[in-house]
Amino acid sequence: MIDNILWQPTLIDIEQAALRIAPYIHQTPLMRSTLIDQLAGCRLTFKCENLQKTGAFKVRGACNAVLKLSAQQAARGVATHSSGNHGAALALAARNRGIPAYIVVPSSAPVVKKRAIIGYGGEIIDCEPTLVARLETLEQTLTRTGAQFVPPYDHADIISGQGTAALELHRQLAANSADTLITPVGGGGLLAGTAIASKSLRPQCRVFGAEPAAADDAYRSFYSGQRITEHTVNSIADGLLTTLGVANFSIIQQSVDSILRVEEQQIIDAMKLIASRLKLVVEPSAAVPLAAVLAHKSLFAGSHVAIILSGGNVDLEQLPW
Repeated sequence: MIDNILWQPTLIDIEQAALRIAPYIHQTPLMRSTLIDQLAGCRLTFKCENLQKTGAFKVRGACNAVLKLSAQQAARGVATHSSGNHGAALALAARNRGIPAYIVVPSSAPVVKKRAIIGYGGEIIDCEPTLVARLETLEQTLTRTGAQFVPPYDHADIISGQGTAALELHRQLAANSADTLITPVGGGGLLAGTAIASKSLRPQCRVFGAEPAAADDAYRSFYSGQRITEHTVNSIADGLLTTLGVANFSIIQQSVDSILRVEEQQIIDAMKLIASRLKLVVEPSAAVPLAAVLAHKSLFAGSHVAIILSGGNVDLEQLPW
């Protein structure tokens, strides 16, 4: 099992990760919409990780973690638990290295995400849709296969890989830099990596996380100072239903300015707006940051806000509207 490394990555770790994974990922484009700017009352730039390989930013962290394994560690493959995007990313990263991937997937995961895992060569192991069931099934899988555990978010190599999205974004914007970045937050790997990269490169840049009010453990953890480990979730944003990671919580406490909550209908409306104006398919989790900007306009008025659209793996026959 990969050690649960809780040391905090630095900008150097993120820059090294960017070089390491460059041959295996896309540099995703930036997009803008004048109409959405007018609705939001600020200038918005969208980083389109929904167009990334596997359809989500997760491939960045998975590739970084798998490529850092020694030959001995990688010999018997890798394993993880995932509601979909990390599982697909790990399956692709493993295939690139020529090793097997075993993915524990809750029964509630979207079919489109299960198909992606299989398509990239991963072996799915089903479990009940609870964290306890995920972890128990994962332990059984690790014992059976001898595979290395690659955590979905709570690990320095994963955080470093996810931080490359923000690093790439800042480099693409160059002199037209954003003064605010906002990402969705579930386990916290993307938000933590974004905060490290952004605060290192541009210390005055504000960094926000956004999550559904129906799955707000990160919000409550951030403002209580205590990491919430048990909560009831009921949101269409299936990628954000995990508990905030230990390492991620520490980084977020130190480097994130605020975490915002949005309602389910606001997420749906943001998905529709992205589809109609940017002509992009995004999953509910990816629409949460735009929903937060539109719901909290006074926080962003007149700013240049960059939003990371985290993924586009949505079942077109099961759209929330």
